[in-house]
Amino acid sequence: MNNPFSNKKERVGSVLSLLNRGRKKTEQRTDVPENLFIQCPKCHSSTEKQILSKNLYICERCGYHFPIRAKTRLRMLYDNGEFTELNENLVGNDPISFPDYMDKFAKVQKKTGMQEAVKTAVGHIGGVRTVAGVLDNRFLMGSMGVAVGEKITRAAEYAKQNRLPLVIYSTSGGARMQEGIYSLMQMAKTAAAIKNHSEAGLLYISVMTNPTTGGVTASFASLGDIILAEPGALIGFAGPRVIEQTIRQKLPDGFQSSENLLQNGFLDAIVQRRDQKDVIADLLRLHSK
Repeated sequence: MNNPFSNKKERVGSVLSLLNRGRKKTEQRTDVPENLFIQCPKCHSSTEKQILSKNLYICERCGYHFPIRAKTRLRMLYDNGEFTELNENLVGNDPISFPDYMDKFAKVQKKTGMQEAVKTAVGHIGGVRTVAGVLDNRFLMGSMGVAVGEKITRAAEYAKQNRLPLVIYSTSGGARMQEGIYSLMQMAKTAAAIKNHSEAGLLYISVMTNPTTGGVTASFASLGDIILAEPGALIGFAGPRVIEQTIRQKLPDGFQSSENLLQNGFLDAIVQRRDQKDVIADLLRLHSK
């Protein structure tokens, strides 16, 4: 009687050979670039990265506003995308010797190409010379440490000294815990700088994007003469999970959304990204002397 398992090794070898041959063909394919498509976190649809870029990183299907880089936003905001960066090389240190902070900080710098979580600049918006600051949530969630607070403060002081309006785009997880009490001190420092700018009779426009939370919300982001926001932005002090864990209650849907805050008088307007430059330029011209 023939043994049905006598040529088992040959059969298995043939199958593996076919699988490996198919795998090699797949590995050799180089015609499909990586990260060609980006998935929307709201409606889960996929959009080609190039198309999304042309649409100012707004989902065509649901209108979700993707986070964008600080430098990209500055180019969108300033006339002809031209501006001069202020205090470009100002960086913080490790004031409380937080474990592994400097290693993580260096990795984020390399990954983002930024020195810190905010860029400040001066240029023209709608023909009006203006100082602007933009936080970038790729850099430690746009958290506010000593250097971020210092750059915001210096931007406000520069605007005051040169009699210029100020625009700040916020996106942040709050104060930077790795810098302890020194990060919390930036709330008072930035608020004082904004107050001095205001007392000089100068305009400050604050634009809140997704998310704007913690110490940033509790300081300069909420002190604008005019406060704008992007659609669907999460805005608040503590995040919804923290609040729910504290009060042991479920928050209403959209409790901290920009739409809800507009209805309750916290914001002056919600402005689509594609309209922001025109709206801000009109406001600047209206308030310029």
